[in-house]
Amino acid sequence: MTAFLLGALFGLIGFGYFLYGKRQKEMMPMLVGLAFCVYPYFVTQVYLMVLIGVVLMAVPYFYAKWF
Repeated sequence: MTAFLLGALFGLIGFGYFLYGKRQKEMMPMLVGLAFCVYPYFVTQVYLMVLIGVVLMAVPYFYAKWF
């Protein structure tokens, strides 16, 4: 049940990233948003799901800072 709820939560976060990227015409948030929506289907372990989610949330921040 926890994996299901986390998958739904990360899917909503991914949808937000995707919409933001689409409106700003930025490719990185769109790709991260798609990754957020897809990866819960393949990862079933809760701790790994949270770890990947946190890393994906940080990717646009560090990408924008370095590039």
